[in-house]
Amino acid sequence: MSAPDVTANAAAPRTGGSDHGELLARGLRDVGLKVTAPRVAVLRALAEHAHADADTVFRVVRSELPTTSLQAVYGVLGALADAGLVRRIEPAGSPALYERRVGDNHHHLVCRDCGRVEDVDCVVGESACLTPRDTHGFRVAEAEVTFWGRCPACAEAAAIAEPR
Repeated sequence: MSAPDVTANAAAPRTGGSDHGELLARGLRDVGLKVTAPRVAVLRALAEHAHADADTVFRVVRSELPTTSLQAVYGVLGALADAGLVRRIEPAGSPALYERRVGDNHHHLVCRDCGRVEDVDCVVGESACLTPRDTHGFRVAEAEVTFWGRCPACAEAAAIAEPR
């Protein structure tokens, strides 16, 4: 089952009212998940904090639903990822991050210094790094590429700190 595109209103603020909440609820129903306050709160948190780890999501959800446990947030994130409503990315050496942008084959830029993560649209056309020479019989569905470097702020700070 393909996940509905619930990213259209991803930038809508928490105070966006019932329209945003109904969009989230409809997305849950469309993939056969029960609409619960923790699930809606996690989706809202990820709309506000793209590429968030579970601890960040937990802090945001806990401000809205004080009795929610970290374990509950992990359970919701797992269910949402399994249903295709969120994507789990795992940059090497970092905790798993979750994002609402699903349904496309985009990649990520990660700053080695501060951990900032940015989306990178997929290369259009055939590219050697995205098309394996030998699939060994696999039916390739997507390629996951992570670009590592320094974000502009960290690059500037490093340039200032380096002796001339």
